[in-house]
Amino acid sequence: MELASKYNPADVEGKWYQYWLDQKLFSSKPDDREPYTVVIPPPNVTGVLHMGHMLNNTIQDILVRRARMEGKNACWVPGTDHASIATEAKVVNRLAAQGIKKTDLTRDEFLKHAWEWTDEHGGIILQQLRKLGASCDWDRTAFTMDEIRSESVLKVFVDLYKKGLIYRGVRMVNWDPQALTALSDEEVIFKEEHGKLYYLRYQIEGEEGYAVVATTRPETIMGDTAMCINPNDPKNAHLKGKKVIVPLVGRVIPVIEDDYVDIEFGTGCLKVTPAHDVNDYMLGEKYNLPSIDIFNDNGTLSEAAGMYVGQDRFAVRKQIEKDLEAAGLLEKTEAYTNKVGYSERTNVVIEPKLSMQWFLKMEHLAKIALEPVMDDDIKFYPAKYKNTYRHWMENIKDWCISRQLWWGHRIPAYFLPEGGYVVASTPDEALALAQEKTGNAALTMADLRQDEDCLDTWFSSWLWPISLFDGINNPRNEEINYYYPTSDLVTGPDIIFFWVARMIMAGYEYEGTMPFKNVYFTGIVRDKQGRKMSKSLGNSPDPLELIEKFGADGVRMGMMLAAPAGNDILFDELLCEQGRNFCSKIWNAFRLVNSWEVDKNASTPAAADVANDWFEAVLGKAIEEVNDLFSKYRLSEALMAVYKLFWDDFSSWYLELVKPAYGQPIDSITYEKVIANFDALLKLLHPFMPFITEELWQNLWANNNEPGKSIMTVKLPVIAKADIHQERIEAFAAAQEVVANLRTIRVQKNIPMKEAIELQLAYEKQEDIYLLETMVGKMCNAKVVQAADLKPDNAISFMVGTTEYTIPMGDNIDVEAEIARMEAELKHKEGFLQGVLKKLSNERFVNNAPEAVLDLERKKQADAESIIHSLKESIASLRKA
Repeated sequence: MELASKYNPADVEGKWYQYWLDQKLFSSKPDDREPYTVVIPPPNVTGVLHMGHMLNNTIQDILVRRARMEGKNACWVPGTDHASIATEAKVVNRLAAQGIKKTDLTRDEFLKHAWEWTDEHGGIILQQLRKLGASCDWDRTAFTMDEIRSESVLKVFVDLYKKGLIYRGVRMVNWDPQALTALSDEEVIFKEEHGKLYYLRYQIEGEEGYAVVATTRPETIMGDTAMCINPNDPKNAHLKGKKVIVPLVGRVIPVIEDDYVDIEFGTGCLKVTPAHDVNDYMLGEKYNLPSIDIFNDNGTLSEAAGMYVGQDRFAVRKQIEKDLEAAGLLEKTEAYTNKVGYSERTNVVIEPKLSMQWFLKMEHLAKIALEPVMDDDIKFYPAKYKNTYRHWMENIKDWCISRQLWWGHRIPAYFLPEGGYVVASTPDEALALAQEKTGNAALTMADLRQDEDCLDTWFSSWLWPISLFDGINNPRNEEINYYYPTSDLVTGPDIIFFWVARMIMAGYEYEGTMPFKNVYFTGIVRDKQGRKMSKSLGNSPDPLELIEKFGADGVRMGMMLAAPAGNDILFDELLCEQGRNFCSKIWNAFRLVNSWEVDKNASTPAAADVANDWFEAVLGKAIEEVNDLFSKYRLSEALMAVYKLFWDDFSSWYLELVKPAYGQPIDSITYEKVIANFDALLKLLHPFMPFITEELWQNLWANNNEPGKSIMTVKLPVIAKADIHQERIEAFAAAQEVVANLRTIRVQKNIPMKEAIELQLAYEKQEDIYLLETMVGKMCNAKVVQAADLKPDNAISFMVGTTEYTIPMGDNIDVEAEIARMEAELKHKEGFLQGVLKKLSNERFVNNAPEAVLDLERKKQADAESIIHSLKESIASLRKA
């Protein structure tokens, strides 16, 4: 296979992705191998690929590809989420652009438009993930509203209702006035806002005086049904047992007393509006206060308000301030900063509202899902999120699971003609239950009315790891038994409550065990200024444009270099450029090796012998390090370890030592080892950079590769600990330092490479001398001479560890400059020695430090003293000259 002179991702990526698909290499079926299962966090059906998806799916693909190469049966299940609120909003907007209102349509007509939207947009993001190299089993693609998932959701609803865990009632909920639906607490985002604190005068009934109330929401006074004071507040004691008049409204309301009121806030008087504040609602329940709902669902004032009817709540706030002031009922206003709740989906201010909704009791579910995480049966990476999880679980509220939408799973509750309702998975079951409950066998479906509401989107996705293998409809089937529990979940910490916690609950409730063994939390992708990437800021690049510019492997590497688990990612396009440059480095290294002629009769040079032994050791150590980092989910560091192994050790040192002289062939033993090492490196890199590694691996084994073979199905390189020779690595590292010093001296003294130099040193271990002679001979055109301690005049010396190396310079030395350099080094070493001696003379340190620490400090002392002695001798020798 002829290799192009430059790596072009466009020539490689599409070709190999299609090959993987054609060969069904992503496909998984239960067999006798260990399963490795990952379920995709289903992106919204409305979505297109963004940087967060890129990061999340790159990490998943790395884990899945590595598992395949470990010999596991890897199954990565893709799918999309119907995203009730987001999708319905998109459909409503599209209809509005056509002059059609949702209210003009029947439910069935609207759903037809919603399905059209879904069919049109639903597969876009999954197609885009292929560009990234995502190795999902596409034949398993699921949708939260497909037949299997829908049936599962309804069955679970019915089951939880029968268990007494689902109930219906009027409760205070978070209301989204734009989407016209209730939200759960987790769908509300609190933002700090600069507003006003309004001080309103409530006249005391039968008296001239006023009680003053501080509020941020004067537009809600029409719903006031009491004023509350703290019974221990002396400044408001005169109000006990009295009544006050609501300003402008004229309604007389009682003054009640409760410890809940903060004496220090405002004036210590609290207006109580049970229909429009969560805490006021609790006071209303406690003191049996009436509740007046003054808002329409869209945030305008209702007839019940009696004033400002039909006006928007925020317009009323502005107007009522003027009207209160004109009536002499506004004492003052102050600038005030407080946290205001916004709908996560529509970004409008939510309205606390009393509403009839369906709820799921959470106490039992939270209890069964807390312990496994706290006991590390399910491991979080990073572990800091365990505390976040515990705090939410221990303070959990019932989950409002109903939404006032048409797009989603319709609640399977059916109202009876004479009141009451039945809950059933299908209309036929509902009718049978209704006939039984009413004793009326003549009832027909026409007599029943199904609940108009849909279920919260998360009520389907909390079943995702189970429903993907049809575990609800067909319990204990072959696939659920084999693939469940899944292995790793990769997700963002922002949905730890929405999704992660709830999947754990569902897992223990319906499968009796965890849904996954490990959860890897990604960070938020930010720009290099630290700002969260978003369309509105215009700081988020288009992932597909990045892939076109840098190649998928370059972008994957760029993302991962900046992606430690749980920490935010400061993304910079330069990282993708670094990834692309690395691809070029790999490509050029392969082309170099590929260009060598092999001579089967040639003997192995000493430099190649040394290099082969050393690289075997350094490769073994790197494999061990990468395995350890993967076990701790430190993927970014694992990539960096392989990157350094290839760029520094393999390219800069190994290939330089083994490459034959220009125009000469390479011996076959060395060449085979080079190919084996290249093969090992490509395998280590493959999970991170699948396309270029496949291309080169196929080239590497072009002569003996069977059809359908792929790097993604071969085993990762394994090297036993016994093969890692630390002494060999350390000796080579010392020789590398010598080479680096010699190269620097050649540059500084302008000594051309063709001019041989002599390197003198005192006697060392014979094997180290052999290593050193081989390396400096090959890479520096230098000859090693074992000399006595006496140094020649006009010589340059340098230290590596505690060994001094000398290069006789003849007339090529600037004596004064060399003395100045060594005196600076001497001063530094003497300062270092004083620090060590200070530690060792500290009785407390010596008595308390472990023996190993003391040994290290003593070695530092001995080494520093040896270097100082050598430097003084060298300086004295140069001064004589």
